[in-house]
Amino acid sequence: MSDVVLTLERSIDAPTDAVWQVLTDLDAAPTVLSGVTKVERLAGSGYTIGTRWRETRTMMGREATEELEVVGIDPGRSTMVAAEAHGMRYRTEFTLEPVGGGTLLRTRFSGTSETPSWAQRLAAKLTARLGLAVTRKAMQQDLDDIAAAAEARSRA
Repeated sequence: MSDVVLTLERSIDAPTDAVWQVLTDLDAAPTVLSGVTKVERLAGSGYTIGTRWRETRTMMGREATEELEVVGIDPGRSTMVAAEAHGMRYRTEFTLEPVGGGTLLRTRFSGTSETPSWAQRLAAKLTARLGLAVTRKAMQQDLDDIAAAAEARSRA
């Protein structure tokens, strides 16, 4: 059962290789992504399938830490990151499409609960609008931050 799916995209005035470098540089995430305050590597170096890390973000004035893992890569074209928390399974896929001399960066976020309890279903109904708004805002900010860093990198 899919509980939520959000897809956003952003045109970036930088080639796909510059966007890919920013997107896959986990160690720089706290300096690139304004919502990320800390990244702690758990497994892997660089950016490969199986690379795992803890990412701390500030959302709604509070810090939240999630463990993430790279589960798919098509170098320079797409990547998928997975997380599991609070009885939910999350997937975030980024795709890069060359457009002229720039890049169209698309992100697709999905959250799935395989066996939601009645309490989880009730909580989801009560918080769905707020949760979607907060998630959409964070995703858009990430896209804007990635764009700014990639555009700066391609001008350097």
